[in-house]
Amino acid sequence: MKRVLRSDLAFIADWIKPGSSVLDLGCGDGSLLAYLQEEKECRCYGVELDDRNVLASIANGVEVIQQNLEEGLAMFADRSFDCVLQLESLQMLRHTEGILREIGRVGRESIVTFPNFAFWTHRVAIARGRMPVTRALPYQWYDTPNVRFSTFTDFAALAQKSGFEIMACMALHEGRRITWLPNLRGSLAVFRFRKSPSS
Repeated sequence: MKRVLRSDLAFIADWIKPGSSVLDLGCGDGSLLAYLQEEKECRCYGVELDDRNVLASIANGVEVIQQNLEEGLAMFADRSFDCVLQLESLQMLRHTEGILREIGRVGRESIVTFPNFAFWTHRVAIARGRMPVTRALPYQWYDTPNVRFSTFTDFAALAQKSGFEIMACMALHEGRRITWLPNLRGSLAVFRFRKSPSS
């Protein structure tokens, strides 16, 4: 039976070429990697910390390494993957710039997603004096796993500072692509990038 992906993951899967080698950092239950293995014949590996997600990834037929991403990616050689994914987990890391540089080192290109803090409902919550609690950011301020909050503009600036060329970016909201006022109306930011030839 053919696997069905969440719509946001389907957008990402479309960017990955058949037969690619893919590393997913914070791979969750491995459903995207399992899809890429079956539908696009990709060679996939995941890195995940949570015990239940590691077991779910293995059950999905994905090779997974259990490790905290804060420890870096020293076990992987330079440019050892065609594509490195970090989907909705970058904002949970303390050493954001360091892991971003590591992603660029081990992958020929990378795709990162994160909740867009500039989404309009987040702005309204802050204007009312409260931290936002939405589908994109479903935690209270005191129990959130997120330690970094970013917007499209902030991430683009960090990518440029870190020597990356942005190949594409898009905003999604509830699985739909947002093209008009994306930084205001998109709850999820999606960036595809690679090392700049000049860096």
